Amino acid sequence: MEKLQAEDARYLKRRVRSGSLDVHPTERALVVQYEVEATILGETGDPMVGERKECQKIIRLKSLNSHTDIASLARKVVEECRLIHPSKLLEVEQLLYYLQNRKNVNDKPEKQQLSTRNLTQYAGVELDEEASISSIEEYVELLYEDIPEKVRGATLILHLARNPDNLEELEQNKTALGALARVLREDWKQSVDLATTIIYVFFHFSSFSQFHALVTHYKIGALCMNIVEHELKRYDLWQEELQKKQKLQCSGGDKELRMIPTTLTRSLTALFPPRDEDPENQTLRKEYEKSLKKYQSLLVKQEQLLKVALFLLLNLAEDTRTQLKMRNKNIVHMLLKILERDGEELLAEMQAVQRLARLVPCDSLELQNTTLRLLLNLSFDTGLRSQMVQAGLIPKLSSLLADEGQRQLSMFILYHISVDDRFKSMFAYTDCIPQIMKMVLDCGEDRMDTELISFCINLAANKRNAQVICEGNGLKMLMKRALKLKDILVLKMIRNLSQHDGPTKNLFIDYIGDLAVQISEDEPEEFVIECLGTLANLTVPDLDWELVLKEYNLVPYLKDRLKPGSAEDDLILEVVIMIGTISMDDAGATMLAEAGVIPALIELLNAQQEDDEFVCQIVYVFYQMVFHQVTRDIIIKDTQAPAYLVDLMHDKNTEIRKVCDNTLDIVAECDEEWGKKIQSEKFRWHNSQWLEMVENQQLDEAGEPFVYGEEADDADPFLGNGDMILERPDLFYSADGAISPEFFIDYQNGDLGPPTPGYMGR
Repeated sequence: MEKLQAEDARYLKRRVRSGSLDVHPTERALVVQYEVEATILGETGDPMVGERKECQKIIRLKSLNSHTDIASLARKVVEECRLIHPSKLLEVEQLLYYLQNRKNVNDKPEKQQLSTRNLTQYAGVELDEEASISSIEEYVELLYEDIPEKVRGATLILHLARNPDNLEELEQNKTALGALARVLREDWKQSVDLATTIIYVFFHFSSFSQFHALVTHYKIGALCMNIVEHELKRYDLWQEELQKKQKLQCSGGDKELRMIPTTLTRSLTALFPPRDEDPENQTLRKEYEKSLKKYQSLLVKQEQLLKVALFLLLNLAEDTRTQLKMRNKNIVHMLLKILERDGEELLAEMQAVQRLARLVPCDSLELQNTTLRLLLNLSFDTGLRSQMVQAGLIPKLSSLLADEGQRQLSMFILYHISVDDRFKSMFAYTDCIPQIMKMVLDCGEDRMDTELISFCINLAANKRNAQVICEGNGLKMLMKRALKLKDILVLKMIRNLSQHDGPTKNLFIDYIGDLAVQISEDEPEEFVIECLGTLANLTVPDLDWELVLKEYNLVPYLKDRLKPGSAEDDLILEVVIMIGTISMDDAGATMLAEAGVIPALIELLNAQQEDDEFVCQIVYVFYQMVFHQVTRDIIIKDTQAPAYLVDLMHDKNTEIRKVCDNTLDIVAECDEEWGKKIQSEKFRWHNSQWLEMVENQQLDEAGEPFVYGEEADDADPFLGNGDMILERPDLFYSADGAISPEFFIDYQNGDLGPPTPGYMGR
């Protein structure tokens, strides 16, 4: 027997294909979809019989809690589950992060958060029996009877569908699903209970992405669109009918009509007191009250139907093509009409577009949560973010940061708003920054949420925000965390804070040593980049950079990093920008020049000549150095830097040309020989088109007398006049004479002034 089994095994081929990943709807678990393909091979190895089966594996994460290291857990899940390919590590992290922040079903109501994949359990009509998957055929038979039996059969199937473990088996029962779809299509107008129950069955399927094709196959989405449209028209008819009866009641014997509100969910009788003395009016009042009671009963059922239909559509809208179909069927108009209603429960489940600012904040936690989720979706659009700001949502959302249950969604929306530079300054005048700083400091040494620190980085890019952040011990606490934990993202925030002129920048003087000591080969490159970037921003007058260079022995590190290929380009660029800042100091610039930094910069310029950012920053270093006597002499007499600057005078990049012109003007003033060369080059360039035109004309008129005289040289018809023009520096400089370094110092912020470090380039 064992030999036979071994022989049989040679002819059986089994293949497993991994599929999609999703979260479990109720448990803290991941659901892995996969497909098993078994093929029986013939003796020649050809496939004879094959079968495929779709399966799923549930990975329960009992140890997952608010303090779990998501990155480590994700790696462990991928390593231990062979069904998950390593390339899906990031997707696993995102799902785990979602599970970590999703509230448990057993949490207290006031802490519960609504999930877009979950919906209040709907039991349908009351039944005195318990549903069993083994009796599914009996329930299907009920769908061929009258309406009451159909409702009962659909309710029993709904009870089965509420258990996710039954969905796969129900999926295989094409008869049951086909019967449900047929009954919904044919009888939904006859019974609201029947329609609601059947849609709830398909809603449970729509809660899982792998069943979306099934729901689409039976055209449930299109049917739900038709149902929603019909119910909205029915709602309008109810209102009109009730309004007519209300007018009759209010008119009484004198037939004096009175205006009534269109919103009918509140008591209308309180607005129009009945006239008890009039028998006719009493009859009208009783008819109206009877109609109002019936209307309110119908409204409850209708809202339940609309709620589940819209939520099913929301689940299906994961597919962008399905979204487009819904839009083409005018779903936006439907959502607008629903948003005008007063039913909180329906509004909470519906999620519409616009008019949401009035719902923030609101008393209903469920409605509040859903409104924030919709605002988050809308905040990905630039135009809609602008509308949110105009609607005053920044202070409203900022106030919600104090509420732990609303904090995350509110912060996500505010983060999207903070991406736009136009709106950054508005955060300084709300409670947002104090709340955010409290959240940062409350993290202690724990891992900070990426969304939180990303929001902080955006806020720090605004000058007024930076001042608020640094108030008190703000900067001190941030610096302590960044340096102690080597937190690169917090250091990015600090770097943004350091770029603003004024009192904020002066606060960083106390931390120059703390940052400088981090600049070494032993530290990670990304961390060193942020330290260099922060120091490079400290363009503070009278700062003794020579002392900093000596005390922390930075010159060898800076010079070595200028070698092409010595490090990543980002790090090398930050070193160049740092040298540009140091070169503002006379002693610091001299120390760098004497160490051979200028030739190293020229070598780097040759290697990175195609990169505008590198070229611009290196030229800026030369610009800063020509302001100092010692470094200016080194540049002019001992290096070829002026020649490179002449070549770059006509670069296509405007900022590069601007810095080159300013630097060469100073060189020309201080060195007569270079002054003539620079004047000649400027003359040649400014008149190049004119010369080219004349030369072309000469070629065309070969053999004819020269237009401008017989004495002109064939190679250069303007040689005589050119020499005369080159002797007139007033043609190239201002009317008041040559430009001195003091001119640039006085007008540093003007059009001719030097660009700020890190600004030029792409």
